[in-house]
Amino acid sequence: MNAPTAFPDPQKPVPPYKHTPLFPLGEDTTPYKKVTTEGVRVEKVLGKDMLVVSREALRALSEAAFGEINHYLRPSHLKQLRAILDDREASDNDKFVAFDFLKNANIAAGGILPMCQDTGTAIIMGKKGARVLTDGDDEAALSEGARDAYLRRNLRYSQVAPLSMYEEKNTANNMPAQCEIYAEGDDAYKFMFMAKGGGSANKSFLFQATPSVLTKDRLLAFLKEKILTLGTAACPPYHLAIVIGGTSAELCMKTVKLASARYLDALPTHGSADGNAFRDQEMEQEIHKMTQSLGVGAQFGGKYFCHDVRVIRMPRHGASLPIGLGVSCSADRQVLGKITKDGVYLEELEHNPAQYLPVVEQALGGDVVRIDLNQPMKDILATLAKHPIKTRLSVTGTMIVARDSAHAKLRERLEKGEALPDYFKNHPIYYAGPAKTPEGYASGAFGPTTAGRMDSFVDQFQAAGGSMVMLAKGNRAPSVREACRKHGGFYLGSIGGAAANLAEHCIKKVEVVEYPELGMEAIWRIEVVDFPAFIIIDDKGNDFFKELNLG
Repeated sequence: MNAPTAFPDPQKPVPPYKHTPLFPLGEDTTPYKKVTTEGVRVEKVLGKDMLVVSREALRALSEAAFGEINHYLRPSHLKQLRAILDDREASDNDKFVAFDFLKNANIAAGGILPMCQDTGTAIIMGKKGARVLTDGDDEAALSEGARDAYLRRNLRYSQVAPLSMYEEKNTANNMPAQCEIYAEGDDAYKFMFMAKGGGSANKSFLFQATPSVLTKDRLLAFLKEKILTLGTAACPPYHLAIVIGGTSAELCMKTVKLASARYLDALPTHGSADGNAFRDQEMEQEIHKMTQSLGVGAQFGGKYFCHDVRVIRMPRHGASLPIGLGVSCSADRQVLGKITKDGVYLEELEHNPAQYLPVVEQALGGDVVRIDLNQPMKDILATLAKHPIKTRLSVTGTMIVARDSAHAKLRERLEKGEALPDYFKNHPIYYAGPAKTPEGYASGAFGPTTAGRMDSFVDQFQAAGGSMVMLAKGNRAPSVREACRKHGGFYLGSIGGAAANLAEHCIKKVEVVEYPELGMEAIWRIEVVDFPAFIIIDDKGNDFFKELNLG
């Protein structure tokens, strides 16, 4: 037989191997603070100094990290928000949203109310050096620390476990965490901790393009179309990440997530024949200008759809061109950590965001129309009908809170021939799910969730007399616009990403109405005062986001 042998001839000459890391990152310039020196020691093993890290040191670092990132932001992010207030080209609505985010950050920094009600999926990436020893239970220790942060703080449990294909149950501790550990480096254990909310996670897109897209004009046109599909539901201004290429679809998307967290900022700015990933800073600036010209702005029209853009170019298989898009939202929650022979460290986040607030509160966002929600629904609708889309509102009174699971329960009633409950017909419906209520507070962090997930219910519910006034965040499908025109309903948009501010100043009472077994997805009744909103879709079928090509 002439079949090749299992092992090629080792004497056959090949050039020496030169290894090029796929992600050759530069120097780490992160400012760190020391958390503890406990649980870290150095021992000699086979004549080498080995860093020995206890299980408790890993657990404690993870708990500290998830506590920090739900209350504090990076100084660079806060500076970008303040820059919007100082920019003469920013729209009033851009400034209104940015100012609300700064107030929200100041409240969250008190350490009681998290900055967003969706306190995220716990994601941990570790890079374990060759001279680091642990007991081998690293994933469990890091996950336990994340769990402890969610149990001990006023954070929300968002993870649901599948009991069967169609049956789910909240795990009641926000587990499982996503934990990935790599072997990399020498005498340090380095980490990135991220709390990824569902809204921004849902704005992660993979497109399997063809190499024909790789010309400047075609690629920019392709990206513009796809960037518009991001919409506003994930609380812009965004940190936008774009990855062109990748040795696999999953690595392309992993790179998107890391780039959105600015983890890859120290990549080289040019490629090589060896195939390393690099940042294209010229394209970053070009796409950033594109996003400013779209008119979408910081949720309600303007310049600041994105704070910044990262574009990473990667090697690829000759027959493939994966292109990934993703964002980090206004809850820009990630922090770096490390364990060295000197102790356990976390990235220094900003504990005094008040310094970024303007000295005098400005009147931002235009004139305000006040709406009394404690009048009959027909009167609420008649009042709203007097005002055009884009009108800024301040609403006071009773709202019913219901989101995905509760909507499914109510749809089951209709499909059985039953009527919607009166509370669902007599009050506006707020799409949201609260974090835990701190002792002495009326409400936990309680911002709006993504409206689009409830689009398929609207026509059926409005035909039955419910959902006549809806309040949430983000753009909606054309079917919602048509339903509102047909049934005389309204969709109001509120500021996504300001959950702590809403809990502190606007929400005065929260009580469960039905389905308490759904946890944060139960149906709630809340009393609000001066709750901010805008008319997005009216009873005539006008849609603010359609004007921005998001409808």
